[in-house]
Amino acid sequence: MLDRSNYNLSLIRELAITGFKLKFKGSFFGYLWSLMRPLFLFIILYLVFTFVFKLGKAIPNYPVYLLIGVTLWGFFVEATAVVMSSIVASGDLIRKIYFPRIVIPVAMGLTSFITLLLNMVVVFGFVLFSRIPIGPSILLLPLYLVEFYVFTLGIALFLSAVYVRFRDIGPIWEIVSQALFYGTPILYSLALVNHVWLVRLMMINPLAQMIQGIRLSFLGTGVVTSASVLGYFAFIPVALVIVTFLIGYTVFQSMAKKFAEEV
Repeated sequence: MLDRSNYNLSLIRELAITGFKLKFKGSFFGYLWSLMRPLFLFIILYLVFTFVFKLGKAIPNYPVYLLIGVTLWGFFVEATAVVMSSIVASGDLIRKIYFPRIVIPVAMGLTSFITLLLNMVVVFGFVLFSRIPIGPSILLLPLYLVEFYVFTLGIALFLSAVYVRFRDIGPIWEIVSQALFYGTPILYSLALVNHVWLVRLMMINPLAQMIQGIRLSFLGTGVVTSASVLGYFAFIPVALVIVTFLIGYTVFQSMAKKFAEEV
């Protein structure tokens, strides 16, 4: 059993690293494209919401605040999209060789996660350049990032399993993710939302809880968090992360037996 687990972990690691290399194969700028995409989006949104709508001027350290949100959201959208189609894209391999099917989505998710970690290094450099003091809250960053990956993987596992049978889940997820984008404080601060009940409702969203937590890790102060809004009920979004992963894992494993016949 131990040898089998080690084999699966080695396979996940090799697929993730290979996927990361292939992701930029034949590209002159390579990894820089994964960095430039969120940076370009960040620049556009910053100009619009600072000089047109004047929203950025009401939020402390808005450039860093926005960059963190855009970077994290980019990972979430990319990872769910890539993992969702990973089983179908690996149809030939699945039909020829038997191995735990969950290896594929986990590895593809890790490929996107590696890119996120590299982008977080750039964000950290941006924080230092902006002369924002780094406090002890930065120690919570790894926990929030792992939580973010687990939540994203849970959703992606569910999507990838359902996508094998129902390709309509692709455009449906695009609509849902677009709604999540505006329902999550990516562009704006929850401090600007007038209704307390609405802020509490929004912070139950695990995405809001994690993004705000990561912002707090970098900025230290001036960020609305689940603890400050939900109080004793701050465990709810964390519990939803665990439930989401368990549902995604269970659905994937229950449908994985027929993947070879359906892809």
